[in-house]
Amino acid sequence: MTDHASRAHAPRTGQGSRAGHRTRAGHDAILVTGATGNTGSRIVRRLTALGHPVRAAARRAPELPGAQAVRFDWYDPATHHAALRGAARIYLVPPVGATDPSAVMLPFLEGARAAGVRRAVLLSSSGIPAGGPMVGRVHAALPGLFEEWAVLRPSWFMQNFTDRHLHAESIRTHGVIRSATGAGRVGFIDADDIAAVAVRALTDEPPPPAHDLVLTGPQALSYDDIAATLTTVTGRPVHHRPLAYEELRDHLAAGIPAEFAALLAGLDRAIAGGAEDRVTDTVERLTGRPPRSFRAFAEEHGRAAGNAEAGP
Repeated sequence: MTDHASRAHAPRTGQGSRAGHRTRAGHDAILVTGATGNTGSRIVRRLTALGHPVRAAARRAPELPGAQAVRFDWYDPATHHAALRGAARIYLVPPVGATDPSAVMLPFLEGARAAGVRRAVLLSSSGIPAGGPMVGRVHAALPGLFEEWAVLRPSWFMQNFTDRHLHAESIRTHGVIRSATGAGRVGFIDADDIAAVAVRALTDEPPPPAHDLVLTGPQALSYDDIAATLTTVTGRPVHHRPLAYEELRDHLAAGIPAEFAALLAGLDRAIAGGAEDRVTDTVERLTGRPPRSFRAFAEEHGRAAGNAEAGP
């Protein structure tokens, strides 16, 4: 379903401002977890360019220009207190592959509130509502922990076809995209657009009034559409190979835990049923510019997507 909320094309006056209130003296830094990931690295670059004090956190303290490097591991509570030092706002990337991230995230968030964090922005997924599986439990808990909060629920990343995702590896190696989505369509989104919204959610004063933000690109596309666009842009044939739910589950389970493989395959099955066939105006409403199309993304990153070594 399309988000029909009115569009505010002009940037909010609060963007880039560091004049917002502080919870405690000296608490004005923004802690970015997952700072080396698809969204986190982009958010760090945007925040430092705007002059915000940033603590860039990852399991290996990342060296990112303009940011303070912090070692942080969801599964190592000994790293949590130091990471939170001086932070007033936090961007939360759940631990990768966790079927119940709330077990480690909720104790951390309770500690964050006690340490002076006043605003939390959580990365979730368009297919996971508040109270749903995986990070949905964290989503449901945020309103009881922070007065200022937002949950970003992006659709599937365009970077899945160009970076280190299984789709990208399969495209490069075999010229094939395997999915259980059938003819279902997805509003694929560029991680740059997610980062742009995240920065607004972290820095705007006052914060955006919406809390549950479903983010999509400008078009809902099937995997057949994606394969056709990559073929046209790269000049190398890319095919979509539809699988049954069970086939995809078993294929994924060869490389990841079985429970997580079943969850991912289930999300594909939901796509086949139309769960992701929607486009929202959230990116343009909050950033003042439309999200990037997959065709434009593929034209910029086509070489990374198209280095296939064999046919289907």
